[in-house]
Amino acid sequence: MSDPTPVIDDLREEGEELDALVARLRPEQWAFATPAPGWTIAHQIAHLAWTDRSALLAVTDEDGFRTLVEKALAAPRGFVDEGAEEGAVLPPADLLAGWRRGRTALDEALRAAPPGARFPWYGPPMATASMATARLMETWAHGLDVADALGVTRPPTGRLRHVARLGVRTRDFAFAARGRTPPTEEFRVELTGPGGAEAWAYGPEDAAQRVTGPALDFCLLVTQRAHRADLALHAAGPDADRWLDIAQAFAGPPGDGRAPKGAAG
Repeated sequence: MSDPTPVIDDLREEGEELDALVARLRPEQWAFATPAPGWTIAHQIAHLAWTDRSALLAVTDEDGFRTLVEKALAAPRGFVDEGAEEGAVLPPADLLAGWRRGRTALDEALRAAPPGARFPWYGPPMATASMATARLMETWAHGLDVADALGVTRPPTGRLRHVARLGVRTRDFAFAARGRTPPTEEFRVELTGPGGAEAWAYGPEDAAQRVTGPALDFCLLVTQRAHRADLALHAAGPDADRWLDIAQAFAGPPGDGRAPKGAAG
């Protein structure tokens, strides 16, 4: 993406939509449990605030971010939870205000980044558009957890195009994160956009292996917000089929994912 402005704009809109959902919560609602085990709504917003600060460091202070990575490597499983715990104990008004400040600072830093800039991250270095896309993906995914806790539905929007594209681009990472050799051939991914009016396609048209289905379902899968068994996704080819079992669009260790809706308990 030559001009990162559109995805930065969409990131801002995604954050504002989630902000509108939590801004009106009563203090006790911040303690509602979300689908992520042990995480309340406060944990979800605290995590977003923490990762926004991490992204801001990556964009503006490479040495400071390197120190953060060293801490993460020392405790790869608990590092993210610790960041969420620290923010979740704050009064809701303070947590919300801090998240807003961080979003604004990151928005400004991404827009001010020079053309061609690349920033360190917990995975491979990221260009400005990729960094904004990753933040949008996380904001959307954690926003779903918040909405689930409140019993509300957030309708899918065209902003999911960024999440879907990231999910396709992270295919090889998903295999490598589990110690598996990524497939050598490209897949064709054909998705139906929200509302059914658009078709989003990635990869060669003549690819032997492919994935098809609704874009929303694909985005739920790659963010591990739903189990494959509950989604209308179809794979043609053995490697494409294996990918749908392990897909993840986020950096870091493989997640545990979500249990099928029909699972006991």
